[in-house]
Amino acid sequence: MSLLSRIERAQKAADGQPTEALPPVPYTGIRRAGSVGREQQLRAIRDALQADVIASSRELFSAADGDELHERIGAIVDRMLAANSHAVTREERLRLIEEVVSEVTGLGPLEPLLRDDTITEVMVNGPSQIYIERRGKIQRVDTTFMNDEHVMRIIDRIIAPLGRRIDQTSPRVDARLPDGSRVNAIIEPLSLIGPVITIRKFAARPFTVGDLIGFGTASPEMFEFLRVCVEARLNIFVSGGTGSGKTTTLNVISSFIPEGERIVTIEDAAELQLRQEHVVTLEARPPNLEGMGEITTRDLLRNALHMRPDRIIVGECRGGEALDMIQAMTVGQEGSLSTGHANSSPDMLRRLETMILMSGYEMPLRTIREQIASAVDLIVHTARLKDGSRKIMNITEVYGIEDDHLLTQDIFAYQQTGVDGNGKIVGELRPTGERPTFMPKFASSGIDLPPGEFGIPPEDAAHPVKTRIGKGRSVGAESGEARLRRLDFGLGRAHTAGGMVYVSSVGPVVPETGRLVGNAVQAQTQQAMQNLKGLLEREGSSLDRIVWANWALRDASEFEGFQEEWVKWFAADVPVGQGTILPPQHRRAGFRVLLGVIAEI
Repeated sequence: MSLLSRIERAQKAADGQPTEALPPVPYTGIRRAGSVGREQQLRAIRDALQADVIASSRELFSAADGDELHERIGAIVDRMLAANSHAVTREERLRLIEEVVSEVTGLGPLEPLLRDDTITEVMVNGPSQIYIERRGKIQRVDTTFMNDEHVMRIIDRIIAPLGRRIDQTSPRVDARLPDGSRVNAIIEPLSLIGPVITIRKFAARPFTVGDLIGFGTASPEMFEFLRVCVEARLNIFVSGGTGSGKTTTLNVISSFIPEGERIVTIEDAAELQLRQEHVVTLEARPPNLEGMGEITTRDLLRNALHMRPDRIIVGECRGGEALDMIQAMTVGQEGSLSTGHANSSPDMLRRLETMILMSGYEMPLRTIREQIASAVDLIVHTARLKDGSRKIMNITEVYGIEDDHLLTQDIFAYQQTGVDGNGKIVGELRPTGERPTFMPKFASSGIDLPPGEFGIPPEDAAHPVKTRIGKGRSVGAESGEARLRRLDFGLGRAHTAGGMVYVSSVGPVVPETGRLVGNAVQAQTQQAMQNLKGLLEREGSSLDRIVWANWALRDASEFEGFQEEWVKWFAADVPVGQGTILPPQHRRAGFRVLLGVIAEI
């Protein structure tokens, strides 16, 4: 019979209530050293203490404070040890007292593990196996429970104050300890090894930028880059696998939000520890014992839009709330943050697509991707490496959509350089050589960048910055000029051989300005034909000498518009030819048509 059951029965008896006869307390005595280990001997002593604790239950529960409780339990331990002539050391006696106190008031065998600041996770796999995570490594500890009932008693002690329940009809539960640590419990019939508890410990002191730099998560320069991204109100997702440090990274990044902004945080279980003054913290609520009263993350996210937030932070997107988060990012809550489970930055985008499809709304995949492209600016991907360390592996920009595909580029990527003598992975987050398309937003936000701009290459005419395609939000006053940058391709090339001229890559670019003409396929075809006519005449040919033509269109559905303009340029028969799809470089530049021909000289 469990200790808790015996205490309850003893209390009933003291109140004069009828109770069933208590079964005898099993006690086999302590074997001499050598027959069993010392730990087994101490465990047997602890089990034998149950009877004395039950008999003294009234005395224990009337203790005024923790010190008095320790004194009373110490007296019980001393009395039992003397009565049975057990010899223990001072340290063993204190340990027995602490174990009994934990059984009466705390979480039993888990108490010392939860007090250890070096432990980040506690995993109970049934009564006889307890594992911990320390410094990113999982290891087994000697501590055990007595039986399944013992584990169940601890689970009940965790969830009872929260109004939760766990039984065979509801065999799993999520809860939170008073210090904020996140708890998941699962029992039979779902668990085949007995009750399982997983506790993600809550840091008493929030990690700072300095802490993460000390851990080697990223360099000071990279955190400075993330700081200016937050101040410029870029929308950021932090992705990573389980235990990769997503929430910790999000918490540190959120510390860069300037004071004076109204921040609304939404979580399943509150873990974020923002230091700003104007923060509203919302936590989802599971259904009660009758299955009623559930408030989901999605409900809270919709409500947050009516709370006049400057920024919204969602602890983690797991389902349909991703759609509401994406929409919030595009309707005024720029600079919002969230996390998601994924193995890479591209996987995070695919996960967002899947989660939006889980929202219950039927939308074409292209529409979903357009929403994501418009909303998300940056993905910070984290990972836990083989040595247990947690690193930022990639900082990836989402700069648009083309051909139903989301366009991304890594701005920084982690490069491993080796392994040191202690088995620790050595490397650093380095710039990839790509210049983000959102760089003009820093200037428009009044942000002064450090010399060298974090190692990001400067603007270079020979290596033009990619064009933002399909972004519904402005990136600053200079973005329009970026789109009008002089193109170094699209005016065509000609080669003569055997009395023929071969012309390729003639596009809708104005030769005098080097800029693209219009957006409609008819206008672009007209400019391309003017360019083609001039090039052929310079090579001693003309449009009526074309014997073969090739046209590349952005979209096959625009052929009729192209054909309408194409036929106007030929007095007699239109030359034969074939059509293809534009190459990516020209599509990103905004081309809708590209021409090539073979003509007689």
